[in-house]
Amino acid sequence: MPEVLVVGAGPVGLALGADLRTRGIDVEIVERRVDPGAGTRAIGIHSPALSLLEGSGATDGIRQRAVRIARGEARADGRLLAEIRFDRLRARHPYVAALPQSDTIAVLSSLAPPVRRGVTVTGLHEDASGVRVRLDDGGEIRTGVVVVASGWAGRDLVYRPGAVRTRHYPDRYVMADVLAPGGPIARVHLERGGVVESFPLPGGRRRLVAWAGHDEIPDADAFLRGAVAARVGITVDIAGASAFRVRRAVAPALRRGRVVVVGDAAHEVSPIGGQGMNLGLLDALTLSPLLGAWVRSGEVTGLARWERDRLASARHAARLAALNTVLGRAAGGATHAVRCGALRAGLRGAGGAAFTRAYAMRFDRAAART
Repeated sequence: MPEVLVVGAGPVGLALGADLRTRGIDVEIVERRVDPGAGTRAIGIHSPALSLLEGSGATDGIRQRAVRIARGEARADGRLLAEIRFDRLRARHPYVAALPQSDTIAVLSSLAPPVRRGVTVTGLHEDASGVRVRLDDGGEIRTGVVVVASGWAGRDLVYRPGAVRTRHYPDRYVMADVLAPGGPIARVHLERGGVVESFPLPGGRRRLVAWAGHDEIPDADAFLRGAVAARVGITVDIAGASAFRVRRAVAPALRRGRVVVVGDAAHEVSPIGGQGMNLGLLDALTLSPLLGAWVRSGEVTGLARWERDRLASARHAARLAALNTVLGRAAGGATHAVRCGALRAGLRGAGGAAFTRAYAMRFDRAAART
């Protein structure tokens, strides 16, 4: 019987499994997907998560594969509004490590226990000796503690229908990873037609994301090609673009008895701003040191504070993501001018330093430990 069962083998579940393994915890990971997949959304890992990933040895592997983003720019109408300097942060890792999610999964998979794939969990039942985990094939796993890290699809294992209030934004976005110039600088173009984000990736590629309004996008490649050309003045070849919408949700609690929820299963924030995966990583990596004492001696000291801190951090990230979503929408001439002026003024001096810290997740409750 494993001491801890992790449900979900995305970056969050794998990071938790790898960290628990270094602590000598008997941990098992199950995942409903047979193929880990390439992953496309999460590419940036911030300083607090990089620091906590050092415990399992993952940080070195991530740094070897990643582009280190030391600087970012907010631009509009061809002009620089503000510069974001991650390299001026007082942090162990004063940069954002940018790499495809498939690379992050590869690094973490090499350190975590082997994943049992094609296993779907259908129910969790706690009793005096632990948790009985029911599987779709009729089988069962017994364990001391279950950590649900399966993304939003796993919420029904823990929460009643409607318990996690979810806001569906009308905004649509289109994104693709393409070969494009730009160097190791992240750029956010706040244009009248809507935001275009451009983030560096290894191999001379960049992640492009463009606001696409509220309607369906019949041809994502053509839309993104046209949006980048019209808003930023750059012509790039686009292939394999995808459209997506965003949601906002924060669960009322992260623990029910011997079941704990981390990552997107507990909270979703808009990927515009790049904090969702990091939020989940910080959930998992601050939980990990508490699990050993819990499963071996029944000691639960620290779990209540962990839950309060992680919920506070999730609400903060959700508010910041909501602001980013609003700022990224198309705007008329007067509104656009006011928006740019306000950002130019607000991101100078202390305001710019505070924004940099917020974007780099230095205000997350877990950052104080790194």
